[in-house]
Amino acid sequence: MSPVSSAEGEKINWISYKTGNKNIVFRMHAHNKKASICIEFTHNDQEIQQLYFEQLLQFKNLFADAVQEEWNWQLHSRDEFGRVVSRISAERANLSIYEKNDWPDLISFFKPRIIALDTFWSSVKYAFESLR
Repeated sequence: MSPVSSAEGEKINWISYKTGNKNIVFRMHAHNKKASICIEFTHNDQEIQQLYFEQLLQFKNLFADAVQEEWNWQLHSRDEFGRVVSRISAERANLSIYEKNDWPDLISFFKPRIIALDTFWSSVKYAFESLR
């Protein structure tokens, strides 16, 4: 992914994507049974987290155009550490980071989605500046 520039033409660290807001993160997970990618709202205040989520809902059509598939929208769910988060996610089952034969499928899953998230985020990130 390193040769791929961001939507704004800049060099980017795709694994540690910077949204510009510490409470909005892009996560990519690969486990022994599935892969997932998400936008996660991690603010400790659940009301503020809901504001982030509702703000993103206003861009749902733009988001759908960018990712070209249906993603799961979850307000106030629990992450793997028990924290309340809100997320928009996509996942693919039956992939394992530990199986070398699955690596091409993992790349094929993650690459177009993180690029789509970057394209989407470059269009809407300014709407979230007042919520910092």
